[in-house]
Amino acid sequence: MKTETWILISVAALIVGLIIGALVIWLVPFFRTQRAKNKSEKIIHEAEIKAEHIEKNARIDAKTTINEMKASAESEIRERKEVVIESERKLDAREAQIDRRDQMLLQKEQQLDQKKEEYDSKLTSLSKKEDELQEKIDSIISELQKVSNMSTNEARSEIMRRVEEKMTKEIALYMKNAEEEAEEQVEGKAKELLSLAISKYSQEVTCEKTVSVVALPSDEMKGRIIGREGRNIKSLESLLGVDIIIDDTPEVITISCFDPIRRETARMTLDTLIKDGRIQPGRIEEIYAKSKQELTSIIHRAGEQACARLGLPRIHRELVDFIGRLKFRTSYGQNALEHSIQVAYLCGTMAAELGLDQNLAKRAGLLHDIGKAADFEMDGSHVEIGARLAKKYGEPEVVINAIESHHGDKPAKFIIATLVQAADTLSAARPGARSETLENYIKRIENLEKICKSFSGVSNCFAMQSGREVRVSVIPDKVDDIASYKLARDIRDKIQNEMTYPGQVKVSVIRELRAVEIAK
Repeated sequence: MKTETWILISVAALIVGLIIGALVIWLVPFFRTQRAKNKSEKIIHEAEIKAEHIEKNARIDAKTTINEMKASAESEIRERKEVVIESERKLDAREAQIDRRDQMLLQKEQQLDQKKEEYDSKLTSLSKKEDELQEKIDSIISELQKVSNMSTNEARSEIMRRVEEKMTKEIALYMKNAEEEAEEQVEGKAKELLSLAISKYSQEVTCEKTVSVVALPSDEMKGRIIGREGRNIKSLESLLGVDIIIDDTPEVITISCFDPIRRETARMTLDTLIKDGRIQPGRIEEIYAKSKQELTSIIHRAGEQACARLGLPRIHRELVDFIGRLKFRTSYGQNALEHSIQVAYLCGTMAAELGLDQNLAKRAGLLHDIGKAADFEMDGSHVEIGARLAKKYGEPEVVINAIESHHGDKPAKFIIATLVQAADTLSAARPGARSETLENYIKRIENLEKICKSFSGVSNCFAMQSGREVRVSVIPDKVDDIASYKLARDIRDKIQNEMTYPGQVKVSVIRELRAVEIAK
């Protein structure tokens, strides 16, 4: 009984479980479907609300845009209307102005017509008077021919001859006055130009002497420089190409050489060897090579600095080196590079005042003494060497002519070449610009006075201002006033032909006649 009951209960429970499972299986999809349906309806509702919101915003934006466009269009219409009104106003004013001009032209036309009528009337009257005058002239000429027995052509020739004589005298007098006035103006302008050029240039160093003396820390160093059996000094002299003078002067040795570049190389080499302390043939060659290279750099840098100082670009590199070599060259104690820079500056200033090419004038002034950078290693005078270098490196014809003519060897073809001559004279002739040894100075003064005394009629002569002027006194009974001028020119020519001197020499011939009577 119990077993059957449990079986029935189990069967019933199974059936109930199956029913419940079937219900669950059926209800789960149903609820899912219902929930999805509700969700989709919610999404659709939200989308509809959002769409309505977007549509509403779009309508508002469209309305705003339309209002802005309308306002912009109205503003543009107003502006264009104002422009049109302004244009109409200008047109009205222009029309009124044209009307006024038309009225004025009409009045002027009427005035011209009136003047034309007056002119025609006067022309007719003048024509009648000319006819009457011509009749009178013909009558007078006929009467004159009868009286003077001369034809018309003969009378005309006589009148022309007299007029020509009178005009010739007047023209000669006018030309003389014009020449005198022109000479005064040219002299004044030249003085003004030179004074302006000098006043604008200020040079810190006027004279620089190349030093060929090397200081020693002690006299013991002299023996080390000489070396065992003179090996070191022989090696130095043969390698450097200079004479090394070692005498009793304490702590000093002297370098002697006509070539300033070799002398400077030797000085730098000895300075380095003395500081280093190791003086032997192998070390000498090493230091010499370094000193030579260093001096080459110094020379090129000096040339570049000179060109930059004057603002001169595009000069050949090798020519720049020659310019730098002038730093170690002197002429009568004046440094050649500083002299060339000064001449260039003076030339540039004068060229600017005359309306010429300032840079070309500076270039000619800087290169006028370039031959002095190589006159100790090339044949010829420094003028000839400079001209050859300028042609070799493609310098302009003006520069070449300035180099050739700055000492009067050739005529100056260009104004700039003449300016170079003037600037060179200014730079060299300044007091203190150049100097010379006492022996040469005394010899030059003696030769100057000797030349002056060699002429007949000279009673005495004195060299003044360090030989820049010579005053010659003459015997008044032997030399008259006219001969004094000739004597001054003859002395000048002889000084130029027979002497070498810096700057200029002024020759003054003085003739003094004294009449003395004694009252008793």
